[in-house]
Amino acid sequence: MLNTEMDAELRGIVGETDADPLERLARRLLLEIGEDPTRDGLKDTPARYARWWREFTNYDPGTIETLFETTSSGQMVLVSGIEVWSLCEHHLLPFNCSLTIAYRSAEQLLGLSKFARIAHQHAHKLQVQERLVSDVAHDIMRITGAQDVAVIGQGEHLCMTMRGIRTSARMTSTSFHGAFAEDSPARSELLTFVRGSA
Repeated sequence: MLNTEMDAELRGIVGETDADPLERLARRLLLEIGEDPTRDGLKDTPARYARWWREFTNYDPGTIETLFETTSSGQMVLVSGIEVWSLCEHHLLPFNCSLTIAYRSAEQLLGLSKFARIAHQHAHKLQVQERLVSDVAHDIMRITGAQDVAVIGQGEHLCMTMRGIRTSARMTSTSFHGAFAEDSPARSELLTFVRGSA
């Protein structure tokens, strides 16, 4: 159905001509699952739904490129336990992901809070976990100029927990570059830390 036809149909259903398009979609969804969008518990739900989607997709991470001079080139920097929520692009259901980010500094160090800001920036869109960890790794490489970067993501996906097999499980995905992609001391150091903190 064309957008204009759908808008006209939804306006007829809810009797509103200037409602927010996301609110109209939420009202339509409620109707399609057999609910009454005018009942007390639901009458404000379409507005909340629209507000949440806009907050999620319009997320502003703030400044992500704050760098500092390093005093020790080649040192491994590792930040772990960065918790993000994203939405599975296949089912529009949430997944949470705990990220570990490591890199070997070249000439500059990334500010500590920037790791989380970068992670949240890539999580606030329709995603798959494999692309999430890859996107974060490539941003760390781009911003710092480091070639040795590793990102490990461990997530639980409600599209598996709530539907389909309905079993909880943790999925791990990695994006290793430079020395972390090779059988190297840097990779061994990283994996030793990851095993020790599991």
